[in-house]
Amino acid sequence: MFGRREKRIGPVRRLLRFVLRWVFRLVVVSAVLLGLWILAYKWVNPWATYHMWSESNRLGGVKYEWVDAEDVAPVLFRTVVAAEDADFCNHSGVDWSAIQQALSEGAQRGGSTISQQTVKNAFLWQGRSWIRKGLEVVITPVAEWVWGKDRLLELYVNIIEFDTGVFGIQAAAQHHFGRDASELNRVQAGRLAAVLPNPRKYQAVNPSNFIRDRASSIIAGSDMIRRDGRSGCFED
Repeated sequence: MFGRREKRIGPVRRLLRFVLRWVFRLVVVSAVLLGLWILAYKWVNPWATYHMWSESNRLGGVKYEWVDAEDVAPVLFRTVVAAEDADFCNHSGVDWSAIQQALSEGAQRGGSTISQQTVKNAFLWQGRSWIRKGLEVVITPVAEWVWGKDRLLELYVNIIEFDTGVFGIQAAAQHHFGRDASELNRVQAGRLAAVLPNPRKYQAVNPSNFIRDRASSIIAGSDMIRRDGRSGCFED
């Protein structure tokens, strides 16, 4: 009886080892490909992201145009950092204290840094899930180490959504204000940063009182992070 049981278990164990071996190989190959993808974005500008592609299919097209960092008004970088991640220069990609606070508040607030948002937009998918969040937390420190703060912020402002189907600061500046990203003034930069938590709900043009007040607060915050040195990693 015991001999027959061992014969039945043997093939199961072989199958399990076979499956685990191929799962391990798949994980290794996926990690290598992702590493090469991250490395490529150090020099290569994304021509699209998964979110852009899905929105293009849904809407019949999107607005997107890459613009180099030197062709973006410096105040725009300060306002988005002040709005989304004031300690951007001081963390290594993941702000664990912010994540802990978000969890303690029942996920009523984000907890994601600009670095995490960039990784999500560049490599992952939208929506809330623990799998996506876990991948985001694992990938982000690697991406930040490879890219550096300057490149990461350049990627962020170029692939984030500023309105339904409007991706990147160049398309956003033209869509909302009819000018290039290099020509944005303080008020316009503040309003674009103010809509980022929900760009499909809020408007940078003809803004509500909430967005006006939020933009004013963000502009003041951008001046503060410049004075206290928290913008030093991406501007002189």
